[in-house]
Amino acid sequence: MHVEFSAYHANVRHSELDVEAGTLGQLLGTLAAQIPSLRDLIAVDRLHASFVANLNGNRFVSDPGTPLDENDCVLILSADAGG
Repeated sequence: MHVEFSAYHANVRHSELDVEAGTLGQLLGTLAAQIPSLRDLIAVDRLHASFVANLNGNRFVSDPGTPLDENDCVLILSADAGG
């Protein structure tokens, strides 16, 4: 699946990347393992309360068990972005 980060993540070298994961929790665990600067934003398999994940531009998701498909796009952004 495709993952994009908001500009808020200044410590992330890439603004987007492709990751294999079957659930949101797996995705977040993989991101924390691969991108050390994200470890402060991810508690085990959940995002810190000040960040949100959007699935395919349709809905915000937080349940680590949320299933993900290889064609999905997950956007991780600051919870106060745009407002």
